[in-house]
Amino acid sequence: MKSDNDKLSKVVAEARRARDQRELGYREQALKLYPHICGRCAREFNHKNLHELTVHHRDHNHDNNPGDGSNWELLCLYCHDNEHQRQLEARQGNISAGSNTTASATHNPFANLKSMLDDKK
Repeated sequence: MKSDNDKLSKVVAEARRARDQRELGYREQALKLYPHICGRCAREFNHKNLHELTVHHRDHNHDNNPGDGSNWELLCLYCHDNEHQRQLEARQGNISAGSNTTASATHNPFANLKSMLDDKK
């Protein structure tokens, strides 16, 4: 049992190291390609707060890292979290992330308001 846990721990550790190495590569490339500005809120970053600027993969595939940066955009932590939350909600609601279509309410609580007011007169 212990050897299985050891093997699993090694696999997980290696996967994390590979992810960290991959992120360093495309993050550094993106920071060289793009100005240090959030692509959504336009907040500017300098060397003191650059760690708050993240690389967002437009197609959500972290293995798709073309050298020209066409799948990346720099987003601040807040905008990046917001983007992923929008994607999550879109998948749950079966609405495309770019769509402004929302389900409308079918109940109208004020439907009989006029008649109720007329009855009081």
